[in-house]
Amino acid sequence: MNTATPALDPDDASQLSDALLDARKWTLALYGHLTPQHLQVPYLRIINPPLWEIGHVGWFQEYWCLRQGPGGMLLPSRLKQADSLYNSSLVTHADRWSLPLPTRDELMHYLDSVLHNTLAALDRSTPDERYFFRLALLHEDMHTEAMLMTLQTLGYPAPALTPTRQPPFAAEPAAQDIWLAGGEFALGSPADQGFAFDNEMPAHTVKLPGFLLSSSTVTNQDFAGFVDAGGYRAREFWSDAGWQWREKQRAEHPLYWQKDSGHWLMRRFDQWLKLPAEEPVMHVNYHEAEAWCRWAGRRLPSETEWEYAARAGHPDGGDRYPWGKALLPTGLASLDNTFSGPVQASALTCADTPTGLQQMIGNVWEWTSSPFTPYPGFTPGPYRDYSEPWFHTHQVMRGGSFCTRSRLVHNRFRNFYIPDRNDMFVGFRSCHLL
Repeated sequence: MNTATPALDPDDASQLSDALLDARKWTLALYGHLTPQHLQVPYLRIINPPLWEIGHVGWFQEYWCLRQGPGGMLLPSRLKQADSLYNSSLVTHADRWSLPLPTRDELMHYLDSVLHNTLAALDRSTPDERYFFRLALLHEDMHTEAMLMTLQTLGYPAPALTPTRQPPFAAEPAAQDIWLAGGEFALGSPADQGFAFDNEMPAHTVKLPGFLLSSSTVTNQDFAGFVDAGGYRAREFWSDAGWQWREKQRAEHPLYWQKDSGHWLMRRFDQWLKLPAEEPVMHVNYHEAEAWCRWAGRRLPSETEWEYAARAGHPDGGDRYPWGKALLPTGLASLDNTFSGPVQASALTCADTPTGLQQMIGNVWEWTSSPFTPYPGFTPGPYRDYSEPWFHTHQVMRGGSFCTRSRLVHNRFRNFYIPDRNDMFVGFRSCHLL
């Protein structure tokens, strides 16, 4: 079993170099098992063409790690017309299906060249210059999760990213509400923490009343009760926006569920499985999560409550993860595709918080009730399009999923999607109404 791995040290170039190699291995493995026919995907607003997305990852790495010249000058790319092909700030989503992209062999050569030169530049860099190498690494990690989402969306086979590992099974204690006293705390990432995304900063003091949060996420069994009770047809449980979405989509149950001979089945990639009752419900959007909470007489936590809960019970400086300051050994948290899917909502007790909350990081992302807005005093980072264009239109998710890279997520990390998206590996936990 691996020993606990600390967060990436910005002063350790070799550690960052290994991480960049590992990220590229994942990127290439995700679609490496697909045929040329598989790669010719139809237009969908929630995915990217596979070869475009892989090329964009290489372009982003080259742009930030190799092309930043003196005085703000942008150096030329190694690939002809790279910016007009892969710059997501310039190329509209719909246009990505009709671009004159390089062949697969040409693309692989470009990716190899960029990575080789990036590693050489990293080796020559100073700690102050490594921000952009870390940015490119975590950007690639985000895209590998998006690529796995694409495979799920299209019903394609899952790749063999990691050795098969049997998920642990545990006695399933009933979820319980855990009292968290609240009070004043600093929400967000402090400036001296090292690398942080712009939307996590600046850390600022907030005051939070006490609240009761469920020890675990809502399970498939929990959510099936809402579906079987006719919750999707009961207008009183839905917001105006949620009801409008439900009627437009004619939704009667979560995405990828279907009934067969009176039993619920669930599609995971290209296989239909008996619905795992004790796993967290997954692929539900914000509206569905909100409707379940109204049906159950509960509510979603705010992102402030979520972060406070994840960090509660730790001494100063020891609250990067729900369980403490260092990453857990492989197999003790549902991250990095360790189990090729989510585990039971109450499994992996080593990942519990000191207060007894389970799976706050890993397994499934968790919707919060908070719109994605800038923190007071927000300043955009060098990659301005990471956060700024999405404020006030997206909803905050916290925590990470079974396939999120462990080096990416922590208690202060903010993810964000529009509220009608349900293709992500996302579920939710709920608060008791006081």
